[in-house]
Amino acid sequence: MRPGGYFDLDRKAEKIVELHLETAKPDFWQDQTKAVATGQQIEELESEVNEWKKLLDDVRQFEELISLANKEDDNSLGDESDKTLASLEERFKKLEFFVMFSGVYDEANAILSIHSSTGGVEAQDWAQMLERMYLRFAERHNWQTEIIDRIVGNEAGIKSVSILITGRFAYGYLKAESGSHRLVRMSPFNADQKRQTSFAKVEVLPQLAEDKTINIKDEDLEISFFRSSGPGGQNVNKTSSAVRLKHKPTGIVVSCQSERSQFQNRELAMKMLKAKLLQLQQEAKAEETSDLKGEHVTAGWGGNRIRSYVLQPNQLVKDERTDFETTDFYSVLDGNIDGFIEAYLRQKAKK
Repeated sequence: MRPGGYFDLDRKAEKIVELHLETAKPDFWQDQTKAVATGQQIEELESEVNEWKKLLDDVRQFEELISLANKEDDNSLGDESDKTLASLEERFKKLEFFVMFSGVYDEANAILSIHSSTGGVEAQDWAQMLERMYLRFAERHNWQTEIIDRIVGNEAGIKSVSILITGRFAYGYLKAESGSHRLVRMSPFNADQKRQTSFAKVEVLPQLAEDKTINIKDEDLEISFFRSSGPGGQNVNKTSSAVRLKHKPTGIVVSCQSERSQFQNRELAMKMLKAKLLQLQQEAKAEETSDLKGEHVTAGWGGNRIRSYVLQPNQLVKDERTDFETTDFYSVLDGNIDGFIEAYLRQKAKK
């Protein structure tokens, strides 16, 4: 159980030193958002390295104890040694999982978007249920969330939402969620309460740092401003602070209304646009498509469905890529989706 090389502990230690040197610079706190993110990154890296070191120390002590017992022909350890070994293996498995986050953007923040699809108002209600599921999942991982853009349904639920999820490995985890999500239940919006199937599409992109490879010309942008309908106080709703960007060559449209100023919203919208343009670049390389967003999907009948959530007649949530499943429907909707994500990432790592 040696975390050098393959687990790259030495590189992580070097990265910690680099980040600490960065915090010592006189202008470090001029960008408070970046400073806080750097501090959080240091804390997470130090925690991971310390956990590996503690595990290695415990393994060495266990090996020494077993070796001594064997020399003295001492069988008194018995069940206690089995329990200790099982605990060490469980800790190793947990830390080893992070090795799967080796993609270029895996450590990045994530921009997760949900779009209601086939199913009308039922699908919009389903999209809102998924929104809550991912917000609870982020909360379980102590990640920060911010609603970038949200369009509510006419009767219930939401038509779409984009959420910025800030935390180490947010994209590495959530990229597994890209695709079509299917719900089967007795519809609360139908007087006959018939069984209804609804779909929502989930899209996950990394929030990019400044990327000089993505150049957007001013003449290729169509910019419009509108009044925000989101949170932020009265000023947000009285001024045209929300921003919508359209990239003319590709037709990609993004919008942001979470911040108080046009400048902040435009800056965040530009990051979203760059992420989508990067996605197009990746899709141009057929072999690398799945590393960023997965196969192109259309939510609905015949689309690339990744998971089914069945409430009636029996409760079952099943991932159709890995066959991982659970009957604890409401726990899943409360954000307990780690099992699905881990099963998918482990399966992908074996390919």
